[in-house]
Amino acid sequence: MASLLGIVFPVTFPGQGQLHSRRRSVVKSSSSSDERQTLFNRIAPVYDNLNDLLSLGQHRIWKNMAVSWSGARTGDKVLDLCCGSGDLAFLLSEKVGPSGKVMGLDFSSEQLAVAASRQKLRVRSCYKCIEWIEGDATDLPFDDCEFDAITMGYGLRNVVDRDRAMREVYRVLKPGSRVSILDFNKSNQSVTTFMQDWMIDNVVVPVATLYDLAKEYEYLKYSINGYLTGEELEALASEAGFSSARHYEISGGFMGNLVAVR
Repeated sequence: MASLLGIVFPVTFPGQGQLHSRRRSVVKSSSSSDERQTLFNRIAPVYDNLNDLLSLGQHRIWKNMAVSWSGARTGDKVLDLCCGSGDLAFLLSEKVGPSGKVMGLDFSSEQLAVAASRQKLRVRSCYKCIEWIEGDATDLPFDDCEFDAITMGYGLRNVVDRDRAMREVYRVLKPGSRVSILDFNKSNQSVTTFMQDWMIDNVVVPVATLYDLAKEYEYLKYSINGYLTGEELEALASEAGFSSARHYEISGGFMGNLVAVR
């Protein structure tokens, strides 16, 4: 449930563990995206602990799969869109190594602050190649064909304008390169849908209540119901210009990963 869409704040000088912002143009956030930004800022302090608790640590397996599907290699320049507190960005940095570059972009300043603080605690040289940027996923502050691979974890579901976000991903990705998008799976199977709803109502929200975040995590079920099926995600990528797109159901159909090639 990492965050997306963004607003832009004053730039600070780049460097390890520091945040800065970029813009191509000024984009006015909608009230809906503002509300989502506030939500993710609020849950940032306990986001990682809740992910571990609610998924029993399995989210780490899913994120490793997403990074592997991206095709990121040593020396690549890659983007983690909706980077949240940085899990996928850190995994990407291990793939690209010290000679590569990882850009982590998110719309939540609080999530990015957590990511930067986590980066400072890591000593491997590859983690120094990560740059955190607060920005807008529907108006990416990057050049055309800039990245060798892109990942997005639990973010596309939270974007107001998914068509525009996907077109932006296509624009900044190099020809022949891949985007890997991990999120909850909106299943066509009634049993899977029932189990997802039951888990959210009877496990996720009660646990979140202990952190005074029940309202924030009740949003999860509604966002999944309003998301796209695997077939719809494949169509979204095709319409954005990708040459191929395939959606994989994982973890018994509870999660899904879209892999699209530019």
